Amino acid sequence: MDLTLPASAASAAAVAAGAASAVADAASAVGALAQSVGQSVGLASGEVATRALSAMDTPQLLAVAAALGWASGLRLYAVVFLTGLAGWIGWVQLPPGLVLLENPLVLGAAGLMLFIEFFADKIPGLDSLWDATHSVVRIPAGAALAAAVFGGDSATWAMVAALMGGTLAATAQAAKSTTRAAINTSPEPFSNIGASLLGDFAVPGMLWLSWAHPMAFFIALGITLIVTLVLLVVFWRFLRGFVARVRGLFGGGAAA
Repeated sequence: MDLTLPASAASAAAVAAGAASAVADAASAVGALAQSVGQSVGLASGEVATRALSAMDTPQLLAVAAALGWASGLRLYAVVFLTGLAGWIGWVQLPPGLVLLENPLVLGAAGLMLFIEFFADKIPGLDSLWDATHSVVRIPAGAALAAAVFGGDSATWAMVAALMGGTLAATAQAAKSTTRAAINTSPEPFSNIGASLLGDFAVPGMLWLSWAHPMAFFIALGITLIVTLVLLVVFWRFLRGFVARVRGLFGGGAAA
């Protein structure tokens, strides 16, 4: 029996074999391309993180760290939400240590707490209670956010930023608590609301200034700290006198 394939069948078999070989070569090329793309993406993400730090010099990084620390003492949730939102929509390139703030879950939780704080901070009495309960959160959070600006790239600068951020957060927290306690001695609510709105505008303003104009931010921060220290002294004396008068009234009533 003649098993020799006709010329047409042999030609078709040759074409099929060539096609199979071409498909195999194409699959191999696609695999190599995919591996190359994956490596490129990994390198690109690392380069983006590196450029985020290299594009910002040390004074600007310190300005951002100081702004995060100081603002955390006033509006911690606003700081987390606004910073994460700015990075998420591409307004700024966050340092690698702050990229976590862009996570939708972090943004959602911070946005919810920001919404609650916005109203709680404008109710006399409740604002002081809110400040007291958050005093244990704002200061370490301010230190952590400031240190995260430098991340693990510079342990020395990260430590400096943490100390600076924690100190500024504590100063802002103390000034806010003392000022609001003094304002709450007045029965009218308008001064309380006005002071709260001032903080609502000051936080995003100072954060923006630290990114856009670092040197101007340091000048504004210096003026703010001087005013803060003056307010601390004035309102602390006022509160001491107010407490003394109240004790005198109750003491006089008891003696009578």
